[in-house]
Amino acid sequence: MSSTPPDPATAHGLRTPLEGLPAQGWDDAAPIPAPLRLIAPQVEQAWVDYNGHMSESCFLLVFGDQSDAFFRLIGIDEAYRAAGQSLFTVQTMIFNLAQAHLGDRLDLSLQLIDADDKRLHIFHAMHNAASGELLATGEQMLVHVDLAAGKSCPMPAELQRRVTAIRAAHADLPLPPQSGRTIAIRRA
Repeated sequence: MSSTPPDPATAHGLRTPLEGLPAQGWDDAAPIPAPLRLIAPQVEQAWVDYNGHMSESCFLLVFGDQSDAFFRLIGIDEAYRAAGQSLFTVQTMIFNLAQAHLGDRLDLSLQLIDADDKRLHIFHAMHNAASGELLATGEQMLVHVDLAAGKSCPMPAELQRRVTAIRAAHADLPLPPQSGRTIAIRRA
């Protein structure tokens, strides 16, 4: 009896809402919002924990979904990954500032703080869409990788051009107060 090996593109368990959709077409003439507003999910039952509010792990899940939308904006999708390159998250810092509850509509934004030929420094903000209250922020360092080599590599010129355009559009945004912090117990 023979079995068919799983398709690597669908063998994983976690699926993002945009998975399987192609990257958006990039329009050089289109204005680039500052910050970007890519997704606006509603808090699902599966995201609510035993305390009756959105679980801490789900804040990262939602920020990850927004990162995926950002990837598709700049041209990274399943075809890009099948060709051998991707972006990996190498560092994340989340500030949980207020609670989100079942059914709350979330207003998310993404700011590209910095970038070089291999790295992207992005910042997510999550607000309650009804009240405007800041619920959480997420800061991430992403690295462009060669999947076969298993190491970082420069982004292709077209991807770098798009990232540079977004960085320029975001250059005048103020740095969020939570960005660039580290975790430490400060002693006198």
